[in-house]
Amino acid sequence: MHPRARRLAVLAVPALAAAGVMLPSAHGAAATVQGSVTRSAAAGPRPAVHEAADTTTEQRTIKKFWTVARMEAAEPLDAPRTGDRHFAAAGSAAGSAPADTSAGASGARPATVAPTLTASTMSDSGTSAAARASSRTSGSSWTAGGTVAKTTGRVFFTVTAGSDAGRNASCSGTAVTSANRSVVITAGHCVKLNGAFHANWVFVPGYDQGNRPNGTWPATTLLTTAQWNSGENMNYDVAAAVVAPQGGKSLTDVVGGQGVAFNQPRGRQTYAFGYPAGAPYDGSRLVYCSGRTFDDFLSSQDQGLSCGLTGGASGGPWFVGFSESTGSGLLNSVNSFKYNFASYWMFGPYFGPEAEAVYNTAQNTALT
Repeated sequence: MHPRARRLAVLAVPALAAAGVMLPSAHGAAATVQGSVTRSAAAGPRPAVHEAADTTTEQRTIKKFWTVARMEAAEPLDAPRTGDRHFAAAGSAAGSAPADTSAGASGARPATVAPTLTASTMSDSGTSAAARASSRTSGSSWTAGGTVAKTTGRVFFTVTAGSDAGRNASCSGTAVTSANRSVVITAGHCVKLNGAFHANWVFVPGYDQGNRPNGTWPATTLLTTAQWNSGENMNYDVAAAVVAPQGGKSLTDVVGGQGVAFNQPRGRQTYAFGYPAGAPYDGSRLVYCSGRTFDDFLSSQDQGLSCGLTGGASGGPWFVGFSESTGSGLLNSVNSFKYNFASYWMFGPYFGPEAEAVYNTAQNTALT
C-alpha cells in the first residue's frame, strides 16, 4: 500500500429545484423532478458496459459460489502500487460538475492513486475549514432500521487483474429506484480495477452478521463511467450493476429503492453508510456517519466528509435529504477513497452528468 493515500475498497462515490432528482415511487420506478437546471442524461462520454452473469446457469453458479464462509472471508483490496489513476486539478466551482479529466485531457494533473502529498503540505487554513465543515465522527452502527437497512448491502466479487487477481473481496452498494427496478449503485473500483471488470459479482441487501434476509442478487450487467473505465480517474469513481430477478421478483420489489440526485449544490448535510470490514469493523454490520461535506482542497474534485469508515465501505451511499425516522434519502455520492494521513476524512465523487449517464443506462438495460 502506498504510504500516503489509499482507496477505501482498496482499504478494502434536496434541492428539488435542481434537475436530475430521481425520487422513489410507489412502484419502484424513478419519478423525475425537473427544475431550473437542464437535465443532462445524454451529456458526457457514454458509460462502459460489461456483460456479467447474463444466463440463468451462470447466475445459479455464482449464487452457489458465495457460501457464508466465502462471504465472511472476503477482504478489502490492497491499494495498487502502480497504475495511472488520475486526479483533476483541485478548485472546481462549488455546485458544478467536474470537467473531463481523463488521462491526457487538457487541465488534468496526472498522479497515482497516492498523490505526492503529506500532512505538512496541508495548509492550516484549509484544515480548519474542513474541520469546521464537518466534525469528525468514528462511525456508528445503524440501529434505527427503516428503508436504508434494506436497500444498503454488501457487494461481493472476485478480482480478475493485478496483484490481487483471484482474490474474493467486498464493497458496499445501494438499491435505487429505476425503470427496470433492478439497479445497484456503487463505486467504480467495486466493479472494475487494474483494467479489468470483476467476476462473481453479487449484491446482498440488508446483510446482517452473515445473514442474507433479502437474498443474493447476481449482476447481469456492470457499468461505470468512461473516465473510470479508461484511466481509473478518481473523480469519476462511480458504477452501477443491473441484477437478475430472484423468485420472479425484481430487486426493488423486494427491498424498495432510494431516490438518486444529480447536479446538486455542494456542502450539504450528508449521511454516509457502508459495511466497513477493516479494523475496528468486521463487515458484519451497517455503519454510518453524518456531517456537512466540504470540497477536497488537496488533489481531487470530490467532496469530503469527516468519517471513520474503513475498507469494505467503498461504494456505500451518501444521502442528502436523509430522514433518520424513515431511513430514506436521495443518493448523491458514494464512499470512494481516503488519504493515509487523514483517515478521519472520507471522499466521494460529485454526481454530475457522467454519474447520471451511468444511472440512466443501467435503468434502461433489459433484464435477462
